[in-house]
Amino acid sequence: MDCRVWTDWHALPEAARGGTVALGNLDGVHLGHRAVLAAAHSARPDLPLAALTFEPHPREHFRPQDPPFRLTLLPAKAAALAAAGCAHVHAVPFDASLSAMEAEAFCDTVLHDALGARHLACGADFAFGHRRGGDAAFLSRWAEARGIGLTIVPAVSDAAGPISSTRIRRALQDGYPERAAALLGRDWEVRGEVFHGDRLGRELGWPTANVWLGRHLEPARGVYAVVAALPDGSLVPGVANVGRRPTLGGDPETRLETHLFDWSGDLYGQEIGIRLHRFLREDATFDGLEALKAAIADDAARARALLRA
Repeated sequence: MDCRVWTDWHALPEAARGGTVALGNLDGVHLGHRAVLAAAHSARPDLPLAALTFEPHPREHFRPQDPPFRLTLLPAKAAALAAAGCAHVHAVPFDASLSAMEAEAFCDTVLHDALGARHLACGADFAFGHRRGGDAAFLSRWAEARGIGLTIVPAVSDAAGPISSTRIRRALQDGYPERAAALLGRDWEVRGEVFHGDRLGRELGWPTANVWLGRHLEPARGVYAVVAALPDGSLVPGVANVGRRPTLGGDPETRLETHLFDWSGDLYGQEIGIRLHRFLREDATFDGLEALKAAIADDAARARALLRA
């Protein structure tokens, strides 16, 4: 469905106002987030469904020195929200001005005046406003006083506890993308623009499409069975390495190098998505290019077998 992304909450057109609004950082748009979206829609199915999130993530604003941790950058987040039924995504700029806004002012100025929200939904742990001065209880009192509906959604849990972005990050960092996928409801994907490398993979017989991780979370370094989502919409199986190429002297940044099975073409300068399916082995240093080439062949055979299964 069509979904509009709004990055300025001032002077929104009427078409972007008056909906039922799901609130939260929504990093990953996991099963818990989708429960909040579903609750917002089911409370007022007659209204357009919107999501209000923050860009950048507040943690990026307050702790810019932290390593990248994002599960979804804004374009991927918006796509996941659209797939969950959102007609509008309000990516409210999180800056010094917004961080200093008291909870009541945020509700009055952004939720009421700017968005004209008629129903709200949030998780039970939602917190907002200056020094996180607003919570679900505060929002409940505020909404009742203004005749706005509110649904507070309890955490969605599995046998290991509440589903959260933190759990998903930990699963990826520990090398369990299949566990992350179970919590997300889909494979975790890194999206990025393919850049020109040193063409060594092509010389070794294993050409790769290379993307930088950038602001994405860095999962466990090593080799994965993957599926690539290409610009034409096709899905191509492959094998990928997350790392800094220690055998080749090392990179200053972490890259994702993907060899696509039985595919040829030019992807340079285009955005692709790499969906991590299964971790195969840890990153390693090899004694020369022949040893590296043999390891890649073994990795590719294992990835093919896993993806066929």
